[in-house]
Amino acid sequence: MTELRDLTPHTAIASEQAARDGRQRRLLRTFLPELVSLERMLAEAPEPITTRVVDRVNMKDLSLPIYRADIGSSRPDVPVVLLVGGVHGLERIGSQVVLAWLQTLLARVTWDENLAGLLQKVRITLLPILNPGGMYLNQRSNPNGVDLMRNAPITAQDRSAFLLGGQRFSPCLPWYTGDPEQGMEPENRALESVIQELLPGRPFSVALDCHSGFGMKDQIWFPYAYRRRPMRRIASVMALKLIWEQAYPNHDYRFEPQSRHYLTHGDLWDYFYKLVNRENAGVFLPLTLEMGSWRWIRKRPRQLLRLQGFFNPLVPHRHKRVLRSHLSWIDFLVNAAASHENWLPAREEESMLREAAIMHWYRDSQ
Repeated sequence: MTELRDLTPHTAIASEQAARDGRQRRLLRTFLPELVSLERMLAEAPEPITTRVVDRVNMKDLSLPIYRADIGSSRPDVPVVLLVGGVHGLERIGSQVVLAWLQTLLARVTWDENLAGLLQKVRITLLPILNPGGMYLNQRSNPNGVDLMRNAPITAQDRSAFLLGGQRFSPCLPWYTGDPEQGMEPENRALESVIQELLPGRPFSVALDCHSGFGMKDQIWFPYAYRRRPMRRIASVMALKLIWEQAYPNHDYRFEPQSRHYLTHGDLWDYFYKLVNRENAGVFLPLTLEMGSWRWIRKRPRQLLRLQGFFNPLVPHRHKRVLRSHLSWIDFLVNAAASHENWLPAREEESMLREAAIMHWYRDSQ
């Protein structure tokens, strides 16, 4: 009897823990199915891929992990492709696009010899759900009410769009930048730690951050968002645009600096671009995929009656079309990174491409 009495509290604790785990799994299946899909993929992933939790977002009854997955060469001198999704919790389609590409990669890696050869020349790192708390709560910001894309320590050099460009009034309003004295939010610090570990010293690296937003076309944005003058590596962006258009002349993307639309405070990729390129002789190009959600709304205006409908395709066949339509672009980025020496501009080409880029994108602002 003594032994049974001693075991009873432990059994009760274990049962309570099991009940909590069961509740958490049910909540995740309902409110964060993307995380459930990611965990299943990573649990079944073949050996070449490695995973880790870079941080956790602790909420009232939940501890949500921020997963990092790596595949490809471990050599420190190979180029890197960094894929990020879920920065804004409402824009679930961004995470879903990254997950769709990861699913394709994992299916091919077991049999595709060409892919195996490619992975020896490049490293791919994925953070498919950077803001799991915001996605769970179905809100743009993280659980602290901070817009992660307005949270970096960088200030617009000209007048930014009212509220949209970042505001410090209240976390109850959208686009809240957070308190600058508190530094960046934990999710952004987790991303910064990955970038600081991964990118310095590389000859070439490219990041793709997947979002959705109002627009009739899918857009590829690049820095800057805090000023209207061109970035130092603008010739490399122009070279990337040219080889993409030569290889895929029927594409439907519009390449533009974000500053052509509006200026913002605290842009995350402006900050990381300056951070990495300031300390690195190589080239780092951060790109943002902005999927045009107005096209989905125009075809199905009823989406306006649901908050998710502003940012995500809700009709199943349209959702599948979006997931498959960006696979070629991500494949292209991986191949372009692996072969960067064949298209990055040499010194004699750089000035010509820079002038072409300025004429193409900045003529009206000069």
